[in-house]
Parts: sequence; C-alpha cells; structure tokens
Amino acid sequence: MDLLNFNNVLNSIRNSPKRSFHLLLGNGFSIAYDPGIFSYNALHDFVSKLKDKDLSKILEVIETRNFEVIMQFLDHFSALFRAFDGDPKLKKRIDTASKKLKTSLLDAVRALHPEHVFKVPKKQSTACANFLSIFLNTGGNLFSTNYDLLLYWVLMRNKVLNHVDGCGRELENDTGEYMESEEQEWSELMWGKHRDEQNVFYLHGALPFFDSGIAVIKEQYDNYNYLLSKISARMEKGEYPIFVTAGNGEQKLKHIKHNPYLTYCYDCFCKAKGSLVTFGFSFGPYDEHIIDAINRAAKQKKPDRLWSIYIGVYSDEDKNHIEQVAEKINCKVHVFDAKTANIWGK
Repeated sequence: MDLLNFNNVLNSIRNSPKRSFHLLLGNGFSIAYDPGIFSYNALHDFVSKLKDKDLSKILEVIETRNFEVIMQFLDHFSALFRAFDGDPKLKKRIDTASKKLKTSLLDAVRALHPEHVFKVPKKQSTACANFLSIFLNTGGNLFSTNYDLLLYWVLMRNKVLNHVDGCGRELENDTGEYMESEEQEWSELMWGKHRDEQNVFYLHGALPFFDSGIAVIKEQYDNYNYLLSKISARMEKGEYPIFVTAGNGEQKLKHIKHNPYLTYCYDCFCKAKGSLVTFGFSFGPYDEHIIDAINRAAKQKKPDRLWSIYIGVYSDEDKNHIEQVAEKINCKVHVFDAKTANIWGK
C-alpha cells in the first residue's frame, strides 16, 4: 500500500467536486496540538497523583497507560468474578474503582485542558479551521471521538459559519403573539432543533454536552464565565458530560445506543457517503464499532455509499497496522502521512 501525502488527498478532493469528503478525528488530533495535555501519559500522570489507594494499585498492576485497556481489564475481571461467585465485597470494590477511574479520566481532561479558547494561539487556530473547512466545503461532515473542547473552540473562534452541531433554543413563553425581545424567555441550548442540518458529530460525547434525562443540554459561554468554568461547576454538582470510554467496541456501542444524541450521531456516521478521511484515529482493538459503521456506510446502495477512506498514519508501524485493518474494511483504503497535513500550522 503506497504512502500518500496530504496533497494527494487534496488532489482527490479537487478532482471529485461532486463527492462529499467527511472527516473523522481521533485522539491524535488533540495530541498534535499539545501532547503534554492530551496524551495518555499526561492523563495517567494526573490520575496517579490523586493518590487513591485502589487506583494506584490498578495502575501499578496493569502496566499500560491506555485507559481503555485498563477499563477493559477491570470489566473482564468483574465478569469473571461474577461467573465464579467471587467475594461480593471484592467485586463491589473493583466496580467502584472502575467507576472512579472513568470519572477521574474526565476530571483529568477538564483539569489539564487550556482554560479558554484564546489560550490556543491564533495562528494554530486559523490553520486548523482552514483544515476543517476543506471537508465542510465539500458538503461533508465532521465526526470526532474526542471529549475535549478543541474542535468546538476552533469552529467558534474562527466563525466557521457552515458548521451545525444540531443545537438551538426554544421560546418557552411563546403566546403566538408579538412579544418584545426583553420579554422573551428562551430555553437552554438544547440538541435536536437543528439536527436535520447537523454536520458536526461527537460520536463519543464531549465536555459541553450533558444529558438532563429530558433533553441533551449544551453548555455555552456567557458574559460572566468561561465555558470550562461552567462545565466544572456542573461536574462539582455531580453532573457529568456525555462521555463514552469503557470497554470494547460492543460495549461502547451499547453505551451509544442508550443515549439519543450519541445514537443519532452514530447512525449518521453509518450513512456517510462519498469518501472519509481520518486524522489521529488509530483503529485500535476497541474500535470495532467504528469499523462496523464504516462497513455499513460502504454497503449502502450505489451511488449513495461510502466509496473510499484515507487514513492518516504517523509511522511505519502505524502503516503496517492499517494494512492489516484494511482487510476488515469493505471499501477502498488509502494511507497518507498525517504529518504532511500540518493541521495546527506548526
């Protein structure tokens, strides 16, 4: 499989003006911005410093910094304990540690995150916005499996006007008659009002999205608080963002199917047509649900199907891995050198 550079991908986009090109972002998107904040090493170090006895023991015994692997170990161990009628107290302790690890991971993302949008240098933010606009301008969608605010910040700061995340407000005191603006009472920002035009999808949730049990609420800036401060205030009250982390692809999909926002995003991904470009997405052993979605998109009736995928890689090892993954994907697979995309303009 030949290794392309990003200019080859751009040429494919230019030579196919009637085709939509979608973008799938993984953790490598955020790591490319700042590995000191968004890598597994940074998250691992944060959790280690919490000095929680059970979490420290888990991190010591399971010698990996990949939190998905750690949580998979805990899920398997809990299932085996249940199957062999193990000590209920110990099982409860393991389950509690697993839940604590998930919330600690989210706390780590929040704590390590840049404080506000203007902490991202203008040059880098603009470069990233230009990269994202390439796909939106083809009529494509942006899909992300990241939880952080980087994608949201870049789109908002650079006023990428043709992006729609599906959220809007409802007039709560609508009487059907004319009303002065100062008398109007609007709802919180809720997902769903503009979902038919939606082209930005957070497949695993993200920090600004909260499930109230009645609606999916999107936290936002106001004149008094930065967005991250408002998210932190909710978390301190025991409210946690929509957030998929645990388990293998099957378990992640189960989590997705229990939330209307995540279900809608995943279903839209399954209906992608044209071509897909991925950046920073590793296609690891816990991403079967993503591969399944790609294959569902590829099996749609012609011509409205997914025809090809361009996967960004960083190393020969990555390329070799994708060549093996390609055998599971039911459309044409290309690989390109992710570094040549230079999405953050460094």
